[in-house]
Amino acid sequence: MKKDSIVFIVGPTAVGKSEIAFLLAKKINGEIVSADSMQVYKEINIASNKPEQAVMDEVPHHLIGIVSVEEDFDVARFNEMAVSCIHQIHQRGHVPIVVGGSGMYIQVLLDGIFEGAAKDEQLRQSLKKEAEEKGISYLYERLKQLDPKAADKIHPNDLRRIIRALEVYELEDMPISELQKHRSGLWGKYDIKIFGLNMDRQKLYEKIEHRVDVMFEKGLIDEIILLRDFRLGYTADRMIGKDEVQGYLDGLYDLEKAKALMKMNTRRLAKRQLTWFRREKRIQWLDINFDGSNIGEIVEKIIHHILSCTI
Repeated sequence: MKKDSIVFIVGPTAVGKSEIAFLLAKKINGEIVSADSMQVYKEINIASNKPEQAVMDEVPHHLIGIVSVEEDFDVARFNEMAVSCIHQIHQRGHVPIVVGGSGMYIQVLLDGIFEGAAKDEQLRQSLKKEAEEKGISYLYERLKQLDPKAADKIHPNDLRRIIRALEVYELEDMPISELQKHRSGLWGKYDIKIFGLNMDRQKLYEKIEHRVDVMFEKGLIDEIILLRDFRLGYTADRMIGKDEVQGYLDGLYDLEKAKALMKMNTRRLAKRQLTWFRREKRIQWLDINFDGSNIGEIVEKIIHHILSCTI
């Protein structure tokens, strides 16, 4: 292994990233850096599907359970902490293995983060009011006209990012996509290999539905009840499971409906993750069997590619 190697393992939720990363880490003297937007929280264990403690005792894991749900944890903070972790892992002579399904977290690590443009709270509020009156699609269409490259990378319902892109255009008189070209990340500075894991879509959905059932069996409802004592930060408040379970607790529907909603929203998340990663041309894709029978083979393929650059 080269001294400056970094391995990325990405893909949709429930596909098997954690297991692959764990087995790989044991074989190449690796340490795992989580790129999961929910596993960073101390109080979210079941809903975020954190690795078992025995797994984390056997292989070092980083950026898991490090902040409270009341704290704001955004992509900029993640990037700073992840880069620091990767540097420390290299200093120990080990291989950083970045694992996660958050496309934004992965992209920022690879290509850097853009923070330089000015901000205007009054303009933001004006744009937000406009969205409330005319709809998010109205702002999105405006962004497509002003900065089609930025619009292509932003989901039509992601109001926060749409507003930010329009804000930058108004204040800088330049598309955010142009300004972002000046950012700098890990890509080009390290020997980076990126592997995307996938499986048959219907089989993936079956795994997701089974995982949700297991979460409820493990005590998801009690975990959500405990979260009601906290003032959730912006990212934590968007956790899948919170609103679905809360609706059940409020008597809006029965338990089976709560489970069905959580399964549906998790399937939608997986679809969005795949759409995001499919646009990333640097990823080499590997298909996992539904029963996990080829996991060992996939780990060996990854190792072979890391060492020989052919797969």
